[in-house]
Amino acid sequence: MSLRRNRRAGGEVAAAAGSGERPVQAAYNIIPIQDVVMHGDHPSLRFPEVRAAVEALVHAADLPTPATARSWDPHRADLFDWLGATFGFQPHNVRNQREHLVLLLANAQLRFAGTHPADVLQYTVARDIRKKLLRNYTSWCAYLGQKPHIPLTSGRRRTGTAQGVGPDIRKELMYTALYLLIWGEAANLRFMPECLCYIFHYMTLDLFHVVGESIDVETGRRAIPAVCGEDAFLNRVVTPIYNILKAEVDASRNGTKPHSAWRNYDDVNEYFWSRRVFKRLRWPLDPSRSFFVQPGKPGRIGKTGFVEQRSFWNVYRSFDRVWVMLILFFQAAMIVAWDGRTPWDSLSHRDIQIRVLSVFITWGGLRFLQAMLDAGTQYSLVSRETSLLAVRMVLKVLVAAGWTITFSVLYVRMWDQRWRDRRWSFAANTRVLNYLEAAAVFVIPQVLAVVLFIIPWIRNFLEKTNWQILYLLTWWFQTRTFVGRGLREGLIDNIKYSIFWVCLLVSKFSFSYFLQIKPMVGPTKMIFKLHDIRRNWFEFMPHTERLAVIILWVPVIIIYIMDIQIWYAVFSSLTGALIGLFSHLGEIRSIEQLRLRFQFFASAMQFNLMPREHTGDASGGLCSKLYDAIHRLKLRYGFGRPNRKIEANEVEAKRFALIWNEIIQTFREEDIISDEELELLELPPVVWGIRVVRWPCFLLNNELLLALSQAKELVDDDRAHWSRICNNEYRRCAVIETYDSIRHLLLEIMDKTTIEHNIVDNLFLAFDRAMGDGKFTEEYKLDLLPQIHKFVISLVELLLKENKDHTKIVRTMQDLYDLAVHDFLKNKDFEQLRQARLAPSRPTEHQELLFLYAIKCPGNDDVSFYKQVRRLHTILTSRDSMNNVPKNPEARRRITFFSNSLFMNMPRAPLVEKMMSFSVLTPYYNEDVLYSKDQLRRENEDGISTLFYLQKIYEDDWTNFLQRMRRGGMSSDDDIWTGKFQELRLWASYRGQTLARTVRGMMYYYRALKMLAFLDTASEVDITEGTKQLASFGSIRHENDVYTMNGRLQQRPQRRLDRGTSSVSQLFKGQEDGAALMKYTYVVTCQIYGNQKKAKDQRAEDILTLMKKNETLRVAYVDEVHSEMGDMQYYSVLIKFDPVLQREVEIYRIRLPGPLKLGEGKPENQNHAIIFTRGDAVQTIDMNQDNYFEEALKMRNLLEQYNYNHGSQKPTLLGVREHVFTGSVSSLAWFMSAQETSFVTLGQRVLANPLKVRMHYGHPDVFDRLWFLTRGGVSKASRVINISEDIFAGFNCTLRGGNVSHHEYIQVGKGRDVGLNQISMFEAKVSSGNGEQTLSRDIYRLGHRLDFFRMLSVYYTTVGFYFNTMLVVLTVYTFVWGRLYLALSGLEAGIQGSANATNNKALGAVLNQQFVIQLGFFTALPMIIENSIELGFLPAVWDFFTMQMMFSSMFYTFSMGTKSHYYGRTILHGGAKYRATGRGFVVQHKSFAENYRLYARSHFIKAIELGIILTVYAAHSVIARNTLVYIIMMISSWFLVVSWIMTPFAFNPSGFDWLKTVYDFEDFMNWIWYPDGIFSKAEQSWEIWWYEEQDHLRTTGLWGKILEILLDLRYFFFQFGVVYQLKITDGSRSIAVYLLSWICVAVIFGVFFLMSYARDKYAAKQHLYYRLIQFSVIILVVLVLIIFLEFTKFQIIDIFTSLLAFIPTGWGLISIAQKCKQGYFSMKLSAEASRYPAFLLARKQLQFEALTKLSQLDHPPSPLYSFLFNVEGFLVYWYSLDVQVCNW
Repeated sequence: MSLRRNRRAGGEVAAAAGSGERPVQAAYNIIPIQDVVMHGDHPSLRFPEVRAAVEALVHAADLPTPATARSWDPHRADLFDWLGATFGFQPHNVRNQREHLVLLLANAQLRFAGTHPADVLQYTVARDIRKKLLRNYTSWCAYLGQKPHIPLTSGRRRTGTAQGVGPDIRKELMYTALYLLIWGEAANLRFMPECLCYIFHYMTLDLFHVVGESIDVETGRRAIPAVCGEDAFLNRVVTPIYNILKAEVDASRNGTKPHSAWRNYDDVNEYFWSRRVFKRLRWPLDPSRSFFVQPGKPGRIGKTGFVEQRSFWNVYRSFDRVWVMLILFFQAAMIVAWDGRTPWDSLSHRDIQIRVLSVFITWGGLRFLQAMLDAGTQYSLVSRETSLLAVRMVLKVLVAAGWTITFSVLYVRMWDQRWRDRRWSFAANTRVLNYLEAAAVFVIPQVLAVVLFIIPWIRNFLEKTNWQILYLLTWWFQTRTFVGRGLREGLIDNIKYSIFWVCLLVSKFSFSYFLQIKPMVGPTKMIFKLHDIRRNWFEFMPHTERLAVIILWVPVIIIYIMDIQIWYAVFSSLTGALIGLFSHLGEIRSIEQLRLRFQFFASAMQFNLMPREHTGDASGGLCSKLYDAIHRLKLRYGFGRPNRKIEANEVEAKRFALIWNEIIQTFREEDIISDEELELLELPPVVWGIRVVRWPCFLLNNELLLALSQAKELVDDDRAHWSRICNNEYRRCAVIETYDSIRHLLLEIMDKTTIEHNIVDNLFLAFDRAMGDGKFTEEYKLDLLPQIHKFVISLVELLLKENKDHTKIVRTMQDLYDLAVHDFLKNKDFEQLRQARLAPSRPTEHQELLFLYAIKCPGNDDVSFYKQVRRLHTILTSRDSMNNVPKNPEARRRITFFSNSLFMNMPRAPLVEKMMSFSVLTPYYNEDVLYSKDQLRRENEDGISTLFYLQKIYEDDWTNFLQRMRRGGMSSDDDIWTGKFQELRLWASYRGQTLARTVRGMMYYYRALKMLAFLDTASEVDITEGTKQLASFGSIRHENDVYTMNGRLQQRPQRRLDRGTSSVSQLFKGQEDGAALMKYTYVVTCQIYGNQKKAKDQRAEDILTLMKKNETLRVAYVDEVHSEMGDMQYYSVLIKFDPVLQREVEIYRIRLPGPLKLGEGKPENQNHAIIFTRGDAVQTIDMNQDNYFEEALKMRNLLEQYNYNHGSQKPTLLGVREHVFTGSVSSLAWFMSAQETSFVTLGQRVLANPLKVRMHYGHPDVFDRLWFLTRGGVSKASRVINISEDIFAGFNCTLRGGNVSHHEYIQVGKGRDVGLNQISMFEAKVSSGNGEQTLSRDIYRLGHRLDFFRMLSVYYTTVGFYFNTMLVVLTVYTFVWGRLYLALSGLEAGIQGSANATNNKALGAVLNQQFVIQLGFFTALPMIIENSIELGFLPAVWDFFTMQMMFSSMFYTFSMGTKSHYYGRTILHGGAKYRATGRGFVVQHKSFAENYRLYARSHFIKAIELGIILTVYAAHSVIARNTLVYIIMMISSWFLVVSWIMTPFAFNPSGFDWLKTVYDFEDFMNWIWYPDGIFSKAEQSWEIWWYEEQDHLRTTGLWGKILEILLDLRYFFFQFGVVYQLKITDGSRSIAVYLLSWICVAVIFGVFFLMSYARDKYAAKQHLYYRLIQFSVIILVVLVLIIFLEFTKFQIIDIFTSLLAFIPTGWGLISIAQKCKQGYFSMKLSAEASRYPAFLLARKQLQFEALTKLSQLDHPPSPLYSFLFNVEGFLVYWYSLDVQVCNW
């Protein structure tokens, strides 16, 4: 073995020579495979499984020499070297994947249970890895009808030339290695898994020919691969496909072009889902093929599989079954309710039954609509090769139309026969039967779906089977795709989520019928009967009272559509609560409850965290599972032996103590507990001969005092006293420990050679005899125990002083002796005491003080002794005050959660060696790594710095930090900025959302694995001796430089332990590092780290600091290098810090085909670094997350979930609970924390079980790494459409047949945004992302491929939530505008007295539902339920009311506006983008100008619009005369208006400070009037901001613009309604009134143009003329007003009414001008110029040029374009000034 591995370095030489590169000895990553002999003592090489894996790859000597290798030594190369030289892979890719496979094989063999020798690779291990890695490839081949090119023999022969490895194993390893090499060098192609399958398909064929030494029929020579040579794979395979991807992205104009105009990753990947790819693409890749045609050139291949179109119709198209259900029920309910009787009475009549059958006509019409939408959106998929798709589209349209016509004809014939016969005759019933027969044929597919839903395994089999006959049968119903097949869950899961949704739908439809639909029928009928209602304006059409019916019904219908979301919130909350209770969440909610279970803690920890090998349990099998279930019940409820008292001499207790103390030590390192609290919390080892478990002091508070008072007050025998003491385990241990400690203490401080030592020893022996004989109460006076207790306390306090007073100690001892011997004993004289050796035997011995020369106190350097004395003092003096230990709420939360989790259901932990290996991957771009000095000290305008802010919100942590620093040698607090500055930076950074915090948390995995590996392998002797060794050092407060003695600092003589090192690490044997390295890898992918180093950015230095602190941390980045040819080359680089060389060293450098970022930044960053991860699983951790040591201990339990079925299959994605740690930063942070906590706990719990639709939401989920790396990775990256990249990993997992579970016994920390602007930008990103999801193929396929109930779950928990939130805002708009129409038209006054349409149940239900949604019902109810489970009902209710007092409802209403605005705008116009929030602390006041820029379009303008409407309605409505009715009707709308306007002020630091308000006004006016220029920014100039706000209109489609223009027409209606309310009209209803109002608008424009002309011509040189013109205009206006007042009904109030009318008109003109302008000129502007800021900022010059071009056109556009373009500037300035002043 060693001889072979001596040639490993030679293998590198061979590979390098084969590729033409000079060999370079590089640093190793985890295992030093390059030179096993030199690194033979490396801890990972102690595993024979590692050596077996390395040995299995060595055998390549009998393989054919690579054709392109310049020099080749077969005896110094292995399989990877041979594959690299044969196919032209990069040497560093070869090295990287060699280590990757070695670790996979070694870890798999470590887990392999059997008698197979460990130093020989097991065949099944290699086979299982190959099968799992290539399962997607074999499925792809079966789908396309291709035979896989992996000809493996069925036997397991071990013969051959290669010693120690059979040909079967080598073939398995060869195919596995080839795929890994392809994947490792594929770069951006890794997002396209079937593209990799295509490449692998042909390269395996080449491999087969090369290994078999086939003869090429064309050349007659030995076959060589189609792709070979130096870097051939990169240059000839990866780069051509990458280039076409890059060309498509470049043509997309940074993703701003319509999705239908360019191909993204999914389009290119789905090209490989068709059989035609083998004919059209061939192998090797031919750049002349149509696949490689650049965008814009003829012959280019367009979209594949799906076309994303911007339209709200996507909501219907993707989830048509939801809309069919809602529409058909509404129709049926309306028919039944219109009858006026009870539903059951109505449905018993044949007429109503037949009318209900009309739903089939509607159903047919909806199918026709669906077919038309499919054809209208997907027509671009049709080509010469996809003609069947066109046939299917046309046929579906024709068939749907045919069904609609058929049902309509049959329905008419039924009623025609019925009216002719005047009853339901036989002929009429025959026609009904014909209708029903047609309906039965129509619903056959639905019936079949129901049958297959009941037996899901048959449907899964049919969908997964690749039989041609099944293709023909299913061709009509859905397009054949590679994904989305076999998605049905098991029968039990089907029953669970079916019950959930059936109960929900029954509740919703019952509520809708009785409280929404039926109450509206009566008023509707009454309104239809009304006639001759006087109108207040000109009527364009008769019978407009029918329009009032529509106005009344629209809000009801909208709420009817969306209120399933409310019912889902209710049912999911209740279901989540029920599941949480059965999962035993929240059983330990406080430290007090922890005290009750702590004595069983050791058994629970042993059972869950220690492997089975330590408990002797049999593993596996039904009996084992039954045993585990029974054992958990005993642990949880206190039955049986598992809850026995753990005595001190048991190894189990010592293991528990090591783990518990390590947890408490990490608390101290994180400064969430103090030194004093650490000693109260730690579980000290057994010393001083103490006979019981030494429970932490915080558990023993007051127990000794209670025992003493009990002994004093109660008169009873020994047995009764002891029985009462033993009823409480802590009291029993406190009494015994105190007794043993006092005994040892008194004997320890006395010279053993003195008579006093013997007297004390005999005294305690006498106590022992009396207690043993049961005569203690008879021989001693128990009422004196409190006095003895006081003397002992005095003695202990004297001993703890730094300068000990020997005289006082002697006197105290003498007093204690006198009390114990002379008073405590009953009926014993001095002689009897002498006989009992309790007094000096000779009188001369008693002439002086008895203990004068016997006392010899240990020196102050005896740390262990004085630690025990302090503990004794704590027990002696402890009272109820220790109920608050620890006082830090974060420490209390973590302790209680960890302790509670150990009583929850979790898999048993395996040995560390046998656990699944895993990696953690953290993407990082340019965020904070460590806070700098400037960041910490920089003060805001109020003098508040970030450090000061942290000191106040983390006051306990700061105090503990200073205590730790003083213990570390800091003499004064001022030294914190000098000697301890780095520690200060770390302390502050660990409380922010920084990379340092994330790295610290993730490195807890490594620390936990090392400790667990030690406990796995340590014997009883090791643990016993180790605890004694640790006891000699004392607690952590004495493991550093100094310790406290009498309030002063003393130097500690023992060696110092560095902060962050484990106390248990002193016991390590050296092999623990190897186990941890084998099982855990942490990679931080710092994308621009190379550029940061070149720029000498402080962040680069901080990243290097993190690598120094964590030697196992790996950093991946993209390096940009200028090549000799002058072009830029890009490399994926992995580095580490070498502690020997004391610098960072490069491990791997793999060249990329081009720039990394073709899609979204984060997934591209993850993708380039995922090749450096290792293991069976990978956990994706964002840069704002944290981890905890105690949670890291449970990671191997979590990974065992992969071996258990969750539903019908094993999971591929493990969901993990999150704790949002930013809740204490601010009130907004608390609101977000509460909202997010309910989502990541209760919400995810219900999604996983019972709904089975949990996805991946950016949480710290754990991916089955091999499963995902062969199916597109851990996220999707297509530009814009995958802006919410994380959730698409969940979509992809579900569509490809994966299974997602959720587990709450383990948690990971996560930070959220803490300021309103940060939160709004985050919600804007998420809402925009959901808008893009609505357009995506993933949502469409989920909506069509899942069964009905899972489809409902997907809809209402993804895009449906945002769509329904938008409907809530739309409800407010329709209700308010509708009411305004009724009031201004006069219909309201006419209807009010007759139809009572205002005050009915339906309207009340609508308003109530709308209001509860605005108040945050979606998040409030789940939050209350979850907090009730985990904190208790009363604390949850109190938190809720506290949040209400802090205006949380305003925040949630404001948040609703953010969601609806960005979701709707993204669907219509696009514009989704990543919005960096900064994640910092909000300590600075935000100016009004900044808030206005952010919220003007989304909140302020809409709120002003609603406010104006509500004001006008209040002035002209007859209902408004009844103040109470008006308030009830409009309070929710007014609350929305106030929330949208005032929230930015209410949650702005110093938002209502008068001085800042003045400054804000000045800043705002400067921003308004700042002239735009080439270098101006939106933050400086209002005009620049205005143009940037319209950017999304440049890429809006035609239908989006038309819809926006139609919506803007509402402003002109407002003008129409208001002008008829002017007094000057004198009640006239002529159309001339409205036309004259437009003349007034034109006059205002004319006056403006006149003043502008006069200012430009006369203001500078002929100022008198300018003033004369101004004066003339003023005089003219005054004269006009006087004339109006004198000769008309004009009143002054008309001026203000006109302003209310014309301001919306102006805004309407501006809005229409924007759409028209952008629609016309976007065709004229260059796509390239739009990328540069200068273009945008020089818009005025471009406008002038555009107008010039307009005048030169042969056929200029309509005058409307020119007019709107010219007046836009006036409208914008005029409207903005009015609105800004009003808003201010």
